[in-house]
Amino acid sequence: MKDSRKEIIDILLKSYVAYYDITDYGTSREPLRALCEYYEHAEKYMVSKKVSLWAADSEEFIYLFDVPHLTIKLFEQCKGIAYEDGMSRLNVGPGHMYSYITPILVCDTCDEEAAKALKRCRIYKSFHFSLHGWMDFHAAAVIGDSGRIVCNRAGRTTAKILKKVLFSKK
Repeated sequence: MKDSRKEIIDILLKSYVAYYDITDYGTSREPLRALCEYYEHAEKYMVSKKVSLWAADSEEFIYLFDVPHLTIKLFEQCKGIAYEDGMSRLNVGPGHMYSYITPILVCDTCDEEAAKALKRCRIYKSFHFSLHGWMDFHAAAVIGDSGRIVCNRAGRTTAKILKKVLFSKK
């Protein structure tokens, strides 16, 4: 796959539109192109909704970055933007189960140091000893020229979804 960054981002946005609330920033917040928000509430109750047995809230924030060439400095900048904004959006409290902050960097080329830094990136936070849930940082990069997807350990599921969306035969 040798698609341009714009084509890759358009494919991803089309696949996310069914499940996520998407805010497309265009070029107003470069390198951030779009924010995709997903909220889920699940609960179990007895007889009526007034008698709740349990409730669990989960949320995911996907940050799509449009970067011509990914360097370690640019990766750190994008990571900081996603982390700071994602942490400000979390709704932590009783009933919160988990939140995922997922920066996806779409680039043409990538430095090896930046790819290594992305693979080593590990951010995890538990709230009130996990009684109020946790946050995990799933990072991935789609390198357009080589058709390669690089991710950190927590982002393996994200990489699997990206491969399915971008490389599936239609």
